[in-house]
Amino acid sequence: MTTPHPRAFVVGHPIGHSRSPLIHGHWLAEHGLPGTYERIDVHPDAFSDFVRSLRAEGWAGGNVTIPHKEAAFRLAEVLTPRAERIGAVNTLWFEDGRLHGDNTDAPGFLAHLDVSLGAGWPEATGVADGRATLVLGAGGAARAILVGLLERGLSRLIVANRSAERAESLTALDPARITAIAWDAVPAHLPATGLLVNTTALGMAGQDPLTLDLVPLPAEAAVADIVYVPLETPLLAAARARGLAGVDGLGMLLHQAVPGFSRWFGRTPAVTPALRARIVADLGSHG
Repeated sequence: MTTPHPRAFVVGHPIGHSRSPLIHGHWLAEHGLPGTYERIDVHPDAFSDFVRSLRAEGWAGGNVTIPHKEAAFRLAEVLTPRAERIGAVNTLWFEDGRLHGDNTDAPGFLAHLDVSLGAGWPEATGVADGRATLVLGAGGAARAILVGLLERGLSRLIVANRSAERAESLTALDPARITAIAWDAVPAHLPATGLLVNTTALGMAGQDPLTLDLVPLPAEAAVADIVYVPLETPLLAAARARGLAGVDGLGMLLHQAVPGFSRWFGRTPAVTPALRARIVADLGSHG
């Protein structure tokens, strides 16, 4: 009897915009592996039934995107400590007969920082020596990134959000290391900031730009934006114009995909220039 080829998916609502099938399809071809990775649109009302059917339908697992990450967190039978802290799951797989859930956004963001800035970026930007990491936004991405930064051992994290209550809620992750500030207080904190991270939709195609004067940032500071459409956001353009290191949002998308592929298809893929070029070309063709 032949063993069925592994099947994985990305599920969301809507899901047509997802580049995940392109990423995983590239790796399947690169490694010559049998298997498929499919895009599935599931309405929130049907998501619980979808997850409960995974084992019977023969899925190896899959990625979970908006708006299902919190529901996946509730439905997974076993959670990683990271997923527990974040309260959301973006990667599902079966292990020892049970459905496991993880959140790979945190390590994906950190891996991209390491590649873009070099492994010594905490020292180079000053965040290892007392400068702040300032995170703009307080949604799910901000929460995941904060957990990743905490895991990396950073001691001074600041969250700013237009809704002060949402920013304040994130301090519960580690009250000793995370503080919340008002949105209009951001400029006053820039001189002591070594890493600025935008997790809001500001600057995304079709959204208002993130207008922020970066002149007060130290010369060693780095600026990261998780938006990747467009790849060069107004914030990153302003950072580069000032001579600061800029980190785009595409790398986080690519690196967060690695652990899932490894779980489902048994091979750990690499984020290569060829893969990045393929996704950049696709983004351009749909721009």
